[in-house]
Amino acid sequence: MGKFFKILDLGVASINKNMAVFGITLGVLLAFVNVFLRYTFNTSLTWAGELTNYLFIWGALFGAAYGFKKGIHISVTILLAKLPPTIGKAFLIFAHTLSFIYLGAMSYFGYQLVLIIAEFEEMSVDLNIPMWIPNLVLPLAFGAAAFRAGEKVYEVSITDADDVMQKSEEELIHDMSQIQGAEK
Repeated sequence: MGKFFKILDLGVASINKNMAVFGITLGVLLAFVNVFLRYTFNTSLTWAGELTNYLFIWGALFGAAYGFKKGIHISVTILLAKLPPTIGKAFLIFAHTLSFIYLGAMSYFGYQLVLIIAEFEEMSVDLNIPMWIPNLVLPLAFGAAAFRAGEKVYEVSITDADDVMQKSEEELIHDMSQIQGAEK
């Protein structure tokens, strides 16, 4: 079972990272080309603005989901540092559980929104594609982020309370990857 979750972990991380890089990179290049065309040749790609927006949205949301894996989201730990380690660990588990529930709900409601948009057969103005396609980012990215938040609940729950409170989140992730590597 551990191998399955390791493969799933690598797959989710790869999709998140690649979609973030692809979305941001292609969005920047498309915006640059459109501005260059506008100021050099006095013409532009009519569909480029809409596609650039969608690419940035996809890149940002998948990048945020990837941020859960790397532990780069901002967190305020001043209160946790003042608590006994066991209570601090319980608060962290509670916070990550709330994040998991919220992100899971956002993924579910994003899926419901995609179904509604598909039912209405709404089309984008400039790209002339079904609007459910760009909105598919909601269930996918929030689902990936929920997976990562659930992973955090697990990581914190199996780590000793003293270690949770003394180590940074990135150190815990590094320790978990070493543990998973040793289980092979």
